[in-house]
Amino acid sequence: MFLGYKRVIGITALLGWLLLGSCGTGGEEVCDSPLVANLPPSSFRSSSQLTSSHGPVFAKVNRREGAGGWSPLVSDRYQWLEVDLGKRTRITAVATQGRYGSSDWLTSYLLMFSDTGHNWRQHRQEDSLEAFPGNSNADTVVQYKLNQPVIARFLRLIPLDCNPTGRIGLRLEIYGCRYTSDVAYFDGSSSLLYRRSVRPSWTGMEVVSLKFKTLTNSGTLLHAEGQRDSSLTLVLEKGRLLLYHQQGVSSSSSGQLLVSVGSLLDDQHWHHVKLVRLSTHLNLTVDKNTRQVHIPAELSHWDIHQLSLGAVQSHGLQKPILSNRNFNGCLENFLYNDLNLIHLAKKKNHQVSLLVSYWFSIFGTSIRKSASQCHQKVNVDMKSTHDQCYYLRKGGEGVVNSAVDQPISECCVFPSPGCSSSQECRNPFKVFQGCMGLLTLDNQQVDLIKVQQRMLGNYSHLQIDMCGIIDRCSPSHCEHGGRCTQSWSTFHCNCFNSGYRGATCHSSRYEQSCEVYKHRGNTSGHYHIDVDSSGPIKPQLIYCNMTEDMAWMVIQHNNTELTRVHSSPERNQHVSHFDYASEEEQLAAISSQSEHCEQELSYHCRKSRLLNMPEGAPFSWWVGGPGPGQVQTHWGGALPNSRQCACGLQDNCLDSNHYCNCDADYDQWANDSGLLTHKETLPVRSLVLGDVRRPGSEAAYRVGPLRCHGDKNFWNAAFFDKETSYLHFPTLHGELNADISFLFKTTSSSGVFLENLGIKDFIRIELSSSSEVVFSFDVGNGPLEVRVKASVPLNDNRWHSVRAERNVKEASLRLDGFPATTQEAPADGQIHLQLNSQLFIGGTASRQKGFLGCIRSLQLNGVTLDLEERAKITPGVRPGCPGHCSSYGSLCQNQGRCEERDSGFSCNCNQSAYTGPFCHKEVSASFQSSTSITYNLKEPPELNRNSSAWPSSIYSDVTLRGENISLIFRTVQSPALLLYVNSVYKEYLALLINNHDELEVWYKLHSGRDVEVLRSRVTDLADGRLHTVIIRRQADIVSVKVDQNTREDFNLTSDVEFNSVKSLILGKVQESGEMDEELAGLASLGFSGCLSGVFFNSISPLKAALMHPDSPVVVSGPLAQSSCASSSPANPYAAETTHSLSDQPNSVDPGQHLVNAIRSDSALIGGVIGMMIFVCVVALAIIARIICSRKETYRNQEVKAAQPEEGQELPFSSQVDSQSAPTENQKEYFI
Repeated sequence: MFLGYKRVIGITALLGWLLLGSCGTGGEEVCDSPLVANLPPSSFRSSSQLTSSHGPVFAKVNRREGAGGWSPLVSDRYQWLEVDLGKRTRITAVATQGRYGSSDWLTSYLLMFSDTGHNWRQHRQEDSLEAFPGNSNADTVVQYKLNQPVIARFLRLIPLDCNPTGRIGLRLEIYGCRYTSDVAYFDGSSSLLYRRSVRPSWTGMEVVSLKFKTLTNSGTLLHAEGQRDSSLTLVLEKGRLLLYHQQGVSSSSSGQLLVSVGSLLDDQHWHHVKLVRLSTHLNLTVDKNTRQVHIPAELSHWDIHQLSLGAVQSHGLQKPILSNRNFNGCLENFLYNDLNLIHLAKKKNHQVSLLVSYWFSIFGTSIRKSASQCHQKVNVDMKSTHDQCYYLRKGGEGVVNSAVDQPISECCVFPSPGCSSSQECRNPFKVFQGCMGLLTLDNQQVDLIKVQQRMLGNYSHLQIDMCGIIDRCSPSHCEHGGRCTQSWSTFHCNCFNSGYRGATCHSSRYEQSCEVYKHRGNTSGHYHIDVDSSGPIKPQLIYCNMTEDMAWMVIQHNNTELTRVHSSPERNQHVSHFDYASEEEQLAAISSQSEHCEQELSYHCRKSRLLNMPEGAPFSWWVGGPGPGQVQTHWGGALPNSRQCACGLQDNCLDSNHYCNCDADYDQWANDSGLLTHKETLPVRSLVLGDVRRPGSEAAYRVGPLRCHGDKNFWNAAFFDKETSYLHFPTLHGELNADISFLFKTTSSSGVFLENLGIKDFIRIELSSSSEVVFSFDVGNGPLEVRVKASVPLNDNRWHSVRAERNVKEASLRLDGFPATTQEAPADGQIHLQLNSQLFIGGTASRQKGFLGCIRSLQLNGVTLDLEERAKITPGVRPGCPGHCSSYGSLCQNQGRCEERDSGFSCNCNQSAYTGPFCHKEVSASFQSSTSITYNLKEPPELNRNSSAWPSSIYSDVTLRGENISLIFRTVQSPALLLYVNSVYKEYLALLINNHDELEVWYKLHSGRDVEVLRSRVTDLADGRLHTVIIRRQADIVSVKVDQNTREDFNLTSDVEFNSVKSLILGKVQESGEMDEELAGLASLGFSGCLSGVFFNSISPLKAALMHPDSPVVVSGPLAQSSCASSSPANPYAAETTHSLSDQPNSVDPGQHLVNAIRSDSALIGGVIGMMIFVCVVALAIIARIICSRKETYRNQEVKAAQPEEGQELPFSSQVDSQSAPTENQKEYFI
């Protein structure tokens, strides 16, 4: 029966060989036959044997001859058992068994393979796994199937560990089947040329595959030519495989490098190469490393007309990629689509030409004869992972010791041609790492095999007769363009300028939206946005416009200005295309994750129709949407497919018979403008205007930037209210790299955030205690944990962020903004995380240790899990999670109040003297001596109907027993009145700078008593610098703080009640009849300088005057909004700095010194006041003239693009969206 089975296998193999041209084993042959049982004794060798009855010939599974197996003389790691299978064979599995009737067996071992019995190659199941598991007793047969079959003649097993109570004992079986192939030897002057006899029709895919081995590090493997004189050349250069493209018959260039794959390919081992040409890209695979490259346009409909192997045989004049460097080595099973070219050459097919008679004579006689050239014993050239000189010292670790008659103390070795003699033996602290061959001492070549058999000299920590260099950068585990470098045992990734970080450049350095930056406390500016975090989409620099309610992402294109269209009889249409600063995949991701997107579309017309009638063909249209976009016939403010403008939707067009104002075709200017808000139609990619050729037609258009706000991913949350509740999702796929990030808040002290299980592998993140998070996993090397202990409780019902990453080098865990804790992966261990169960969120499969609280913005490898949708259908879990002010409320500054929203929060700045998204932006103004702001505290009658519009905590019927005052000022005037507050009972409070540049606070809280003056010891306050003043009064205790100086405390003696406050005045006091004479003289001077952040209890008079004209405030004289923090009006950028994420948005620049403009003494005030008024009036007249002139110039420049050629002005202006681009005060942030 066994013979019959073998016959069936043989017939199947023969049929496969005949049908597929002897290109390997061919069909679906079962390849698991035992190969050792029938081998002769000469097929077995070993490093040593304990006795003759323990020899290698007895090492056959389930055999009891001799001592029942092989055992070496010494049980150490330098022993080996070798099996010669007689010819190259396909090996699929290896089985081991201990020595019969003993306590001798292996627990782990290595496998080596070779075609020649020398130059061994170690087999690895995974990229970093070396050892194979052995036995646990002497009788059980343990079989290990190879992930990929190995083609070899010789197998060598090296024991690593054995039973601690016994010694090395082994019986062995190898499983596989025969292997047939067509092999050709190229000697450096031979080549093969294949020409297609019939020009084929173009196909969408062409495939070229082959195996090669060589000792020469450079040479041409193949050259393919097609139509239009385009060619592809695959060359081996310095041990790497390079693919070049050349265009043109007479091209003198060396070609365009398309892709580079592999390294150390000149090691005299077989390497598999596969080149696949598809319609849009090429795939080049070397062994298990595949690289994809987009093909040039010339190759999009290109097919191969002729192929040359081993050299470039071209009919054109193209310059060879490697001049005079033909391939020297062996090729096996060269397949072009379904054709085996070596087999065709063997059959002397007319399509194949053999060049150089030597190669032909070898090949033509017998394919086995050529193959014998490829199976010779060779010596490995010296290779190294370092470019330095090293020396070997007798007796040193990791070196070969000599046993010749003339001993040497040390010998120098130069692993790199770059080493010079001056570097000899200068570095005794480094050892050589690499491979050596052809070692000679005293002109005698050292037989390293005898050294290995310990018949000559001695050695340690060496692998003899093999080169164990591993290229750990091919394929590279560095992501996102990170540059890979390596040492002997590991690799390193340089992530510089990649935008990513971590051991493998996996994690993005940037946030995914402007919304996230805003909730980190950042203000408007340019930020790098990485929309998919660790995904393939590159980061992009985007302007973020942070408003009080929203964070807008603004994506510019090449023409956001109002553009004039002139009528022209020569053209029927005006076409504009818009190129965006973001790439297509970035635009799609931004639109998908944003809650709302919009884009302004405006058309200004004069006798230029837009859409005309709904039932007719439109004159104009635009193209928008993802990818190439689709034609859209609606206009800004209207619904898609409505063929209307905004006025048609609102039923207020100029002509009721049309649905757009411009369709009325009036000989006067009109416009149709509005916002496009349907994301599926955005962005606008091109615009076609049709009615522009008639005489008298005039038009202008504007397509604004794409603006999006909201981040659906950032606020996607679920609330777990039972310990047994959980959400489940598909299995996490992160075999080599996986990153997990989320936010949580809870009042519980423990619970599992996430868990995914495999057969043995798992990954889990949990809150182990009220202050510790644990990230644990197992990829086959045993459980590994990364722990982070926080310095504050984590169950404080505030949001905390977690980011965990696991890759082939390390695992890391980051909590909130603290540095990450890392744990290195075991060296040469398992690296693939293999999971197969569902992913559990908020609990485990056993429903134990469930999480109680909220989880938000959960992302796996940059992809957000939709927790809310899954929570809607899951008992015990609720979608969403309110209560954001507990975590983000501290971002609201300067008495701003945090208000909850469904998605996030906002800062209400009504009670603050500041504005902006975080109430951090100063509200400041420049004052002249005649400027006056009066805030009337008596409530107007009309305000009663809307009492919440303005603060009403102090009015005429309220008596104050304390004040809370703060302001920032800059001036060179002294004396100067900063603030004056009066009452209906002639009581007042005044804040001023005296003649000596000191701050004084005047209190008169009783009309019948003298004023009390509180004088600060801080001087030089009229020096043109910014100064901050904070005054607090509680009954009779007053505290004054100026800048960073020590607080000063004072006591009032007259009274403590400020009765019936009437008004609050900044600048010049218009009515000073009720003042003391000294104060009245000071108040008449006014204030010249800058005031900012003025706050009196809950009143912000300066903010009301500048931003809320409907408030109870009266302004007289010139008042110009400005920035007190500007260092100099001449250079508004002088104070700009590069901000980091930790910068506070309310930092104040102290500014620079200003020139002293006003210095007066109180004794001279009366004499110079008339002159001052005259100078001010003249100055104001001059300034007004200049301002009017500049304003007119600016307006003319602004509409210059829309000016008619004959010089007539359009009746509209180019109003640029203030949110579309940064102003001169907006800063650029590099995050």
